[in-house]
Amino acid sequence: MAQDNVLVVGAGPVGLTIALGLARAGVEVTVVERGSALNTSPRAAVYQWCVLDYLAELGVLADVEERGVRGRGLGMRRFDTGQRIRRSASVLDGYVAHPYTIHLGQDKLGEIVLAHLRRCPHANVVWNTEVTGLRQDADKVTVYTTTSDGPGELHGGWAIGADGARSVVRQSLGLDFDGLTWPERFVATNIRYDFRAHGFDDGNFVADQRMGAVVVVLSRDGLWRCTYQEDAKLPVDTIPERMASFFAAFLPGAKEVELVEWSPYRMHQRSASRYRAGRVLLAGDAAHATNPTGGLGLTSGLFDAQALGGALAAVIRGESGDEVLDRYDEVRRRTFLEIASPAATAYKRLVFGTGPAGLDASFAAMAAEDEATQRANMLALARLRTPSLDTPSPESGSTDG
Repeated sequence: MAQDNVLVVGAGPVGLTIALGLARAGVEVTVVERGSALNTSPRAAVYQWCVLDYLAELGVLADVEERGVRGRGLGMRRFDTGQRIRRSASVLDGYVAHPYTIHLGQDKLGEIVLAHLRRCPHANVVWNTEVTGLRQDADKVTVYTTTSDGPGELHGGWAIGADGARSVVRQSLGLDFDGLTWPERFVATNIRYDFRAHGFDDGNFVADQRMGAVVVVLSRDGLWRCTYQEDAKLPVDTIPERMASFFAAFLPGAKEVELVEWSPYRMHQRSASRYRAGRVLLAGDAAHATNPTGGLGLTSGLFDAQALGGALAAVIRGESGDEVLDRYDEVRRRTFLEIASPAATAYKRLVFGTGPAGLDASFAAMAAEDEATQRANMLALARLRTPSLDTPSPESGSTDG
């Protein structure tokens, strides 16, 4: 009989949420993380209304609400003209269970999920353990590791690679990671600045080919995320000098900016050729990577976690055949390639790559949208969510939006 335990490689939010879902389903799960603690560098920070449904299902939404900030509006503005258009989440009132976003750094989400995971008798997290490769046969997976004590092995009935875009799990499987890498670098900054005094909303797209940025509130005590882009050919070690110049041009009264933390990273539109190879599965950035404009990367990863956690638990409990995992592979890959990646690409081009004439047309179209159209656009985010994998579905996303 196959072993019933699961090895999850990577203690990011996707790996941890998969582990929590499995542990609460009675599955023995071990999370393997090369770091000594959660990664706290600035990354994703906004959870869409449909993601909140999943966090409620996991039992962590109350804690997320307590630590995060409810977002009730998205502001679109042009840097060159100052034109502003606002989208209010109030158009979702009465249509969905959670008609708002929550703003909270993904490291904070990780802390919350980890605290819940530690209370599960079936779960364990192994830190300071780097995965170097794996091997699988008919009924188990062997994961090769290295620690300060030397090389080792972990054994499981199944393994999940949730170890990021440079996934060792994916590389060990020999899977391609096709797509493109953008020629720009994103610089994510956590800063303290009175954005409210300058008319900024909870979440904001500032559109401009040179000065484009994404600005979102992170906490109730005045911490904000401001992410902009620059040429990736520029040296990383001089980013702080260029950052000061960007803030001076982008923010009124830039001398009042308090820089708390920053992180540079490359952007990709890539997908693994498969998300399942026998007893090994991929989720999150290990399976697919997208530029973060619009917040669709972590959104997609968390919906991977929801679909995969439920499907794999059903297989282990004998409630489904393992063909359900082939459907996970097919549906989640199609959802990324046909919905998430094109949408994120369109957002990036609008915010960072559209000239004045294009912005004239885009802003005119947005200004003409009525509430029904705005609501339909927000509900369409549910297409990133996968319905039950128990039976084949002709659609890659949910039909409730």
